[in-house]
Amino acid sequence: MRVMKKNIVIGSRKSPLARAQARFVAAGLRKIFPECAVVIRGIVTSGDRLKKWPRAAGKGLFVKEIEEALLQGKIDIAVHSMKDVPVEIPAHLEIAAVMKRLCPLDVLVCRQKGTLATLGKGSCIGTSSPRRKAQLLAYRPDIKVAEIRGNLDTRLRKLKEGRYDAIVVAAAGMLRMGRQRHIREHIPQTIMLPAPGQGALGIEVRRDALCIKKMVKRLNHRRSFREITAEREFLRAMGGGCRTPIGAIGKIDKERLILEGFVAVEKKGRVIKARVWGQKHLPEHIGRKLAKKITLLLKKSEQCQKL
Repeated sequence: MRVMKKNIVIGSRKSPLARAQARFVAAGLRKIFPECAVVIRGIVTSGDRLKKWPRAAGKGLFVKEIEEALLQGKIDIAVHSMKDVPVEIPAHLEIAAVMKRLCPLDVLVCRQKGTLATLGKGSCIGTSSPRRKAQLLAYRPDIKVAEIRGNLDTRLRKLKEGRYDAIVVAAAGMLRMGRQRHIREHIPQTIMLPAPGQGALGIEVRRDALCIKKMVKRLNHRRSFREITAEREFLRAMGGGCRTPIGAIGKIDKERLILEGFVAVEKKGRVIKARVWGQKHLPEHIGRKLAKKITLLLKKSEQCQKL
């Protein structure tokens, strides 16, 4: 393949984790296209500036300024954690590739040895995710869940200072930052389903940037792309997940794509889960199928509550 783009600018958030993710993508591009100069440009997003995120603002807080830079031609590609990317992206942009996904699960990090099952009654767990909070309380209604903000190292520091007994974070972030020694437990998906797209990096480009798009597609991991497409289509069909805690995980098993998801229906301890499957080359259909199934279960749950 003849390379036409000799200089590539990657846009990314400025957090240590985001920079590590951008470097990973840059390394992949340099390996395939050694003649290209790849540089990373850090961009401060609204989510980085705000001390408290308005819940109604949704996931766009962490990608808006990066997408604007992409549309204006200030950068050539954008690297995102797929769990942070809204289901609706600007019309002139697209996710051209998804890198091979790391472990999609959430993990428990404790000050003392233990697991989620063995934490003492009344233990304080730090998380800023309504999705994690809903599932934690569904499994352990006797614990306390408290807000925690900041990047990964800031959260680990707050834990070490004794502000929390444990925190819950994404396994992939711990792995990419080399912090896996702190992990006490990979929380099973039977207890906690991850955010749609968790553990995967997405590469966003302008639709009309044909050369860049062709180059980036060389980094695409087809299996991860299909699994995450199903998860995001489920999220889209459920209304985007801005206000309601939603989780999902897809897994390809031979020719089938199995998708499991949940929606929280109350502030404490109540979730609706379901699983569907279908042909792996129809991820959007499978995502909509799960949304339809969970919507029916939600309606039945509401009817039972009225009786």
